[in-house]
Amino acid sequence: MTTEFIPFEKTGYFSKFICDYINENQLLKSLYNHFPSIENFKKQIQEKQENYNFAHRDILVKSLENQYKNTIISEQTQQNIQALRNKNSFTITTGHQLSLFTGPLYFIYKIISTIKACRILNQKHTDYQFVPVYWMATEDHDFEEINHFYLYQKKIVWNSEQTGMVGNFSTQTLEPIAKMLKTELGAGIQSKELFQLFENSYLKNNDLASATRYLVNTLFKEYGLVIIDGNDTELKQLFIPYFEKDLFEHLAEKQVNKTITEIKNIDKNYPTQVTPRQINIFYLQPNIRERIIKTSTGFVVNKTNIIFSDSEIRAELQQFPERFSPNVLLRPMYQEVILPNLCYIGGGGEIAYWLELKAFFEQSNVTFPMLLLRNSVLLISEKQYKKIEKLQLSLSDIFLENRLLENKLTQNVTDIPLNFIPLKKQLQDQFASLYQVAQKTDVTFLNMVKAQEINQLKGLNALEKRLLKAQKRKYKDLIERATYIKANLFPNRTLQERTNNFSEFMIATQSSLIEQLMEHLNPFDLRFILLKYN
Repeated sequence: MTTEFIPFEKTGYFSKFICDYINENQLLKSLYNHFPSIENFKKQIQEKQENYNFAHRDILVKSLENQYKNTIISEQTQQNIQALRNKNSFTITTGHQLSLFTGPLYFIYKIISTIKACRILNQKHTDYQFVPVYWMATEDHDFEEINHFYLYQKKIVWNSEQTGMVGNFSTQTLEPIAKMLKTELGAGIQSKELFQLFENSYLKNNDLASATRYLVNTLFKEYGLVIIDGNDTELKQLFIPYFEKDLFEHLAEKQVNKTITEIKNIDKNYPTQVTPRQINIFYLQPNIRERIIKTSTGFVVNKTNIIFSDSEIRAELQQFPERFSPNVLLRPMYQEVILPNLCYIGGGGEIAYWLELKAFFEQSNVTFPMLLLRNSVLLISEKQYKKIEKLQLSLSDIFLENRLLENKLTQNVTDIPLNFIPLKKQLQDQFASLYQVAQKTDVTFLNMVKAQEINQLKGLNALEKRLLKAQKRKYKDLIERATYIKANLFPNRTLQERTNNFSEFMIATQSSLIEQLMEHLNPFDLRFILLKYN
């Protein structure tokens, strides 16, 4: 692979809010603790050491050992788990839903960004150990977001009537998906390996959480990745005080709403990524994951007949903490309470909602982590690269809107000057002389000169557009080739990483995709990456 870069703001796919953050706009400084530069990690370490309960380390390691008891892990992963007992070991964490067969490519990019960040930090800060962690969102219930993936632009969908948290979903209904995948992958060596990976992950594990753990562990175990499931009784016991505060004091709602107002005051066009609720907790039972709602007499579980008085829900929380599940707003704090974590790595949308949380963390006396935008990548084959080159386009040109791409291509290949700027300048110079004469006459003549200038400039603009349109017709075939390449690189008019599955690129790179990404990605280089592969 060879690497090129483009600033995030030049891609057209990242919000101004996120671009302002990674460019360290000082107006956003109050929304985060330390900016995620390599040098700033020393400060973050000192703060986390002072504010992280050392007793949590043993509980964390025991929970991880229990979660991994049915999984064959690498020596590096085992060492990383045990290292978490030590006061000088810290985690760098990413998280994601249990997307079917990893879902879109950015699932892979998040994890690789996390592993690479740890590698770089281990080399820079040798007195400490940094452990990469993938947080499985097993308690999520948005099945429609994770029940599919795209292979060669064909959507492969797992239909299921199961309800509740997705981590508990049975995988026994995935046999038809396996057969479809086998057909779509084809008969090559890499195709057979990928099908075997799917079969071993999903057909030989009983639930989606176990299947995802197997899949991710198989792909990344040699890199020492540690996979954690927050749906754990012992870990949730550590979070009981924070659950209780949310139930009775509604601190998240108060603090996050203040921060959202602050963000809007900075720039009214900045998005509100997540709006807090009065209570940000779900209640779990088999096949149920529903919101807890405060009432005048106590609490109810939405869409059920389950009700609690104040004292009953306190008792339920103490006795069965595993039945309580943080929503998207409370989950970040759960992560930071149980992990000796320094930095969260996520996509633009995730970073945007984390930036709403700092004041909430401060009021809860929990250290706010550094926030690092994951690597984003466009994978371009050698064949596609040569076609782009032949069209006299740069790789960055392919990010242009179709109309602008057509204009750029036409300007590159035509031998006729399509830009009338020199003619317009010449015309304006001529009218400058007329204005000198007009100044010595009456106002009506001056107005006539102005009107004539405007009309003639309009005429030149119309001719310029007509000429461009004529040349576009002349080079129609080249334009169609360019737009076809772009459609393949940006399926559904969005970034490749948000649609394509990793498997087709594993085949294209003879199973070396992850290894090559591991070599070329660097999450501390805050630019969009374009990778050309053979």
